[in-house]
Amino acid sequence: MTGWTVLLVGHATSALVCLGLGGQVLLRRRKGDAAHRAAGWCWVAGMAFVATSSFAIRDLRDGRLSFLHVLSVVTLAGVLLGLRAARRHDVRAHRVHMRGSYFGLVAAFVGAVAVPDRLIPTFVVTQPLRALGAAAAIALTTAVLVALAHAAGRRRPDVVSGAPRRVKPGARPPQGVRSGTG
Repeated sequence: MTGWTVLLVGHATSALVCLGLGGQVLLRRRKGDAAHRAAGWCWVAGMAFVATSSFAIRDLRDGRLSFLHVLSVVTLAGVLLGLRAARRHDVRAHRVHMRGSYFGLVAAFVGAVAVPDRLIPTFVVTQPLRALGAAAAIALTTAVLVALAHAAGRRRPDVVSGAPRRVKPGARPPQGVRSGTG
């Protein structure tokens, strides 16, 4: 391995944020609301970056593509099929493709940290304070994205004008309007 580059840092950071964000989306009870969609779009954008940036990372086979790049193609296809299923309101297919892509990310993470010679384990062992700082920054980024997604979930269009308006926590929606919270 040649060491950390801006591309590798961006790739690893995005992958780790997607790991936390995707887990939050999967574990969240309510699905399909504005908060789910906002967090999901952030996750999709991050996964697209992770998968496409991997094609510029060729350290494992001296500049050539490896088996990991096949997984990147599978990930891109899975995410795109999941988006297509969501657009078609095919909840089952959406769930299958997005969960598959997420668990593929989990497997890639395990592969990245299980091999002692890889950059992440080496970084954690040789520079534990910097690794802790990086982990805190990644956790903070993930928490901010989750909070922004939930804030998007609290906004819904006004029944009459269609303009966005804030819904106060605990406020009851007008008669016949489904609440976007809770």
